[in-house]
Amino acid sequence: MANMKEKIIPLPKEQWKGTVIPMRYTTEEYYDVKMEKVEEGYEIAIHRSRFDTPVSHYPEEYDFPDKLYADHWEKAFAWGIVEEQDDGQELIACIETCPEEWSNRLIVTELWVHEKIRRQGAAHALMEVAKEQAVLEHRRAIILETQSCNVGAITFYQKEGFEPIGLDTCCYSNRDLARKEVRINMGYFPRRPQKVSEEEIRIRKEEPCDYHKTEQMTLLAFWNKYRQGCDEHLLVHKLRESDTYVPELSRVAAAGDEIAGCIYYSRAWLERAETADAVQAYGHDPHGLERKEILVFGPLCVAPAWQGCGVGGLLLKETLALAKKAGYEGVVIFGEPEYYPRHGFQTCDHFGVTTAEGKNFDAFMGLELVEGGLSAFGGRLVLPHVFADLTQEENEAFTREFETPLKQKFPGQWD
Repeated sequence: MANMKEKIIPLPKEQWKGTVIPMRYTTEEYYDVKMEKVEEGYEIAIHRSRFDTPVSHYPEEYDFPDKLYADHWEKAFAWGIVEEQDDGQELIACIETCPEEWSNRLIVTELWVHEKIRRQGAAHALMEVAKEQAVLEHRRAIILETQSCNVGAITFYQKEGFEPIGLDTCCYSNRDLARKEVRINMGYFPRRPQKVSEEEIRIRKEEPCDYHKTEQMTLLAFWNKYRQGCDEHLLVHKLRESDTYVPELSRVAAAGDEIAGCIYYSRAWLERAETADAVQAYGHDPHGLERKEILVFGPLCVAPAWQGCGVGGLLLKETLALAKKAGYEGVVIFGEPEYYPRHGFQTCDHFGVTTAEGKNFDAFMGLELVEGGLSAFGGRLVLPHVFADLTQEENEAFTREFETPLKQKFPGQWD
């Protein structure tokens, strides 16, 4: 299985768009769909049955054969397994997904494995990629369609944790019921999280015995999220040695002996051009600049098995209260625009704050711990050097100390 996972590569749209996927199969069984109108409404029954003679389906039957990167899947992304041939690459397995943004679901638009490598784990390995994408993107479900006569596919999807969520009796023709080829919609639901209570999770200071466990958890939380692999676990390691690190505010979330989440705070600064009032009060700075100390945090992360349970919210609630009590007036972060506004964060343009390069964007956010804590000063954010002092060579050497999943390309990554 690991060998199949290692063979999976991204299939760039510019190279693979329009590639026909030769979907063909022979089946001796089907799921017979019966719909009957009754006095109270409708009765639907689905039973597994056998054809009198085996039935085969081929791409040539259909006016619109399956192709990668069809125009109507605007945000599709595909992965596959290829073999090198004298005349180029031959596709022997693939999966394509596309987000359905309005419902926050991920659609598996294509899944195909060549006959010569079936039953070797390729389909499972490809589906694992789709499941990882769904977790990285916080999708609430993965959905797909198959046919009631494709019993092999239905059996595979059930083993992968999918279940029927609906059907369409006139998808392929007006005689789908009679032809025994009804569209079956199936869905997979990642871990249904239950909100944790403060009694289940203990928010506490990190101890030296936690260090490796916290770094391993951080690695798994960020792996393949923003790039292939990650370096956030190295950042955690180096933050503890930084003179800008604020351990009295940083915390881990512990579930017994397990580290379920963590948050790390550092000192940072807002910097602006010197004002006349500042010169009168403090004298002239040779650089003509004023600085105000604020906070940044990062990483804030939660172990994959605990994501969606409210662990991050508990960490924020406790540590932001500690930061305010300690006299800090504001926090600025780079984070997920879909998450942090729930906890009061706003984009930094609301406070007149920019990045060091003078930019603003949705992921650049701040929170005032006191009124005017950011907006009364404004300026540009100056981060501690530790955030930029992460080399690829150092990260690769440090990562060898941990258990790591396979690196993989996903849509939305920065590189």
